[in-house]
Amino acid sequence: MAYIFFAAAGYLSGSVMFAYLFPKYIKGIDIRELSLDKNPGTANAFLLAGVPIGIIVIVCELLKGALPVYVAARFLNRESPLFALVMASPALGHACSIFHNGKGGKAIAVSFGIAIGLYPDTTMLLLLIFFFLLFSLCFVIRPHLLRAILTFMCVGISGCFFIKNRAEAAGILIVSLIVIVKHMETYHGEKAEIWFFRRKIK
Repeated sequence: MAYIFFAAAGYLSGSVMFAYLFPKYIKGIDIRELSLDKNPGTANAFLLAGVPIGIIVIVCELLKGALPVYVAARFLNRESPLFALVMASPALGHACSIFHNGKGGKAIAVSFGIAIGLYPDTTMLLLLIFFFLLFSLCFVIRPHLLRAILTFMCVGISGCFFIKNRAEAAGILIVSLIVIVKHMETYHGEKAEIWFFRRKIK
């Protein structure tokens, strides 16, 4: 019952779309309507509502992933298979928000929040940072959605090898799948470009 409670709390926390709410009620704009991908996400909040609102949004997006997982980890057995569902619940809430008729964002920022919530285990966070930097600075993948798909494929797979806690590894895999599916929904066969530093190789 405790796992269900914390999973539900995480889902509800993830369902709060800060990237939609702050631009809407502070600037009077609906970033879902104005953005090209119709995504109520952190990047669009920065782009369309400005840096100050973008900073507020990203902090809240990180917290809505971190707090439910961190609190749950204090009360639950992190090695229980059910903990994987607790981990994934904020990402699922963000991707399929109960407050927005099952629609939501792509869950990148909240995934970083979930990783922060696993502290003192920083493996997931380090994997996210490593692969984001790898595919943003060294092997640059364009368009961005393909970069995100590849990044989370690598995070999900590598988590199975580098994380000893099988429940947490499963949680990372589920989170990665949620992010990949949400990005695949807006992929329309765009041709991939790969740059090694500044040299185009494909």
